[in-house]
Amino acid sequence: MAGDTRENLSYDEKNRCEGSFFSMNAIIHGVVLAFGLILPLGAQNVFIFQQGAWQRHIWRALPAIISASVCDTLLIVLAVAGVSVIVQQLPVFETVMMAGGFLFLLYMGWVTWNSRPKTNQNEKHTFTAKKQAAFAAAVSLLNPHAILDTIGVIGTSSLQYSGLEKWLFMTACIAVSWIWFISLAIAGRLFQTIDTSGRLMLIVNKCSAVVMWAAAGYFGISLFSN
Repeated sequence: MAGDTRENLSYDEKNRCEGSFFSMNAIIHGVVLAFGLILPLGAQNVFIFQQGAWQRHIWRALPAIISASVCDTLLIVLAVAGVSVIVQQLPVFETVMMAGGFLFLLYMGWVTWNSRPKTNQNEKHTFTAKKQAAFAAAVSLLNPHAILDTIGVIGTSSLQYSGLEKWLFMTACIAVSWIWFISLAIAGRLFQTIDTSGRLMLIVNKCSAVVMWAAAGYFGISLFSN
């Protein structure tokens, strides 16, 4: 009888250890995967970095940070919920998003190219809170390839998990997005603090505009080739 009790306890402990291992594995998988998707330089990252640099205080860039983070959160939740299967069966969705992204990035590139670093702290901010939120949402959602990659990759990866592990995987992906955008804005603010003359930021603005126009060009080629 005592032997059976010890065996049962050992079996329960083994199950708990295995459960903890799989839970940690889901978290690590989510963190690594999310970083892999969010790290590449793109219009979204460029915009958040710029807002951190352009705004007088880091908290003034919160509308852009929150908007981009919420958009990524929505995409991740939809991905884990299995919406990727529906989206991938609607070719018109990609075409419409590509056209919108093409036009928006052309305009955003023009705004960025013509922007000037603010050396006068009393100068009026280029982007109000509403503009920040709207532009951040636009660069986050008007990118069909990023959306399909996020939904497809994260959605497909989440299929190997169920129950608590799936929730932990999704939460890890979401946490990475929020931490990344906050860190990016802080990096922009620190960069502006170091670059008191504004010359380096002017170069960053020009390079950012080129990145946006390159993305727009890619969308345009893909759009017309289809």
